[in-house]
Amino acid sequence: MPPAAAAAAVLRRAHLAGVHSLGGRRQPGVDRVSVLPRATPPTRVSWQQGSGVGVVARRRLWASASGSIEQGDSGEDAVVPSQAVKESKVDFLKILSSANTVIPHIVLGSTVLALVYPPSFTWFTTRYYAPALGFLMFAVGVNSSVEDFIEAIKRPDAIAAGYIGQFIIKPLLGFLFGTLAVAVLNLPTALGAGIMLVSCVSGAQLSNYATFLTDPHMAPLSIVMTSLSTATAVFVTPILSYFLIGQKLPVDVKGMMSSIVQIVVAPIAAGLLLNRFLPRLCAAIQPFLPPLSVFVTALCVGSPLAINIKAVLSPFGLAIVLLLSAFHASSFVAGYHLAGTWFHKSADVKALQRTISFETGMQSSLLALALANKFFPDPLVGVPPAVSVVLMSLMGFALVMVWSKKESGTS
Repeated sequence: MPPAAAAAAVLRRAHLAGVHSLGGRRQPGVDRVSVLPRATPPTRVSWQQGSGVGVVARRRLWASASGSIEQGDSGEDAVVPSQAVKESKVDFLKILSSANTVIPHIVLGSTVLALVYPPSFTWFTTRYYAPALGFLMFAVGVNSSVEDFIEAIKRPDAIAAGYIGQFIIKPLLGFLFGTLAVAVLNLPTALGAGIMLVSCVSGAQLSNYATFLTDPHMAPLSIVMTSLSTATAVFVTPILSYFLIGQKLPVDVKGMMSSIVQIVVAPIAAGLLLNRFLPRLCAAIQPFLPPLSVFVTALCVGSPLAINIKAVLSPFGLAIVLLLSAFHASSFVAGYHLAGTWFHKSADVKALQRTISFETGMQSSLLALALANKFFPDPLVGVPPAVSVVLMSLMGFALVMVWSKKESGTS
């Protein structure tokens, strides 16, 4: 054997002997030995809402599989820079996805800002309301599927309960508080008419979004309820306003149906199609929808208040705030107990209670404001709808925060 080959053989035997000796005994000062496998591609991370636990688990799995975390003689963890970049990206996307949790605080902040500095919202005029609400519906559609809506339509009893809450219970409460405003508090008749007008309109698209944040699987059912009440509002709202207020409203049927298509049907259909046929693109934009939705919600709340700030700060402002607070609180409670009584034997009774409570307590105050400005000569009629937009949003999203915390505590 040549001398060079003999030397190489000796070195190999010495190396193998050292490896076998490590396998047979524990080396002093070393806690464990990590044998790094071949680099494997990272496990794909799902950015679906509510998958925070899955993100952490998959991130740990990726770190373990790639052997990026080792422990040296000092016993301290050494993190490879690539993993640090991956973790920071995950954390950033988790922050974006959890932006919905701050909606109640953002709504309150936008209310204060609209009162203190109205020009911050007056640029967001009524022509932007429909696109803004349409964007919120698109966000719901992206996180839903066609099967969800099919299942929702199969629950006519729940749809009927929501309809009763919107067009029977709520108008009765509106008539009660409107009469109280005029007969007991001696407020102008126009303000009482404004309160009644608020109770006559259909459910709000914000109720769909509130349901989506609290019980995502109930969002399609909420959308079906609101769409039905909005579609029939072209006939029901004028009838209710005639009986409660004594004035006929020449509502534009074609215009209202067109609004339903623009605000509800088209955006949700676009979101569903995107989710079905372009899942990669859908997954890429999902983390950015919550913060954008929070921003749009803040604009929808602050704008009506800023535009009608003079009427809100009038001598009647405080009385209107108290009356509408009582009206909305009563509506939320009535819807909650209606569902609790109707579906007390149902397995998902709590989710149904929350959904129908949102449907009953939150109505399209922006529609009431538009009707007041168009068909009533007295500008005071528009004050209750403007205040209602703010109070409805504050109370509704406060319930989102409370109910979401309860659900996360029991799960």
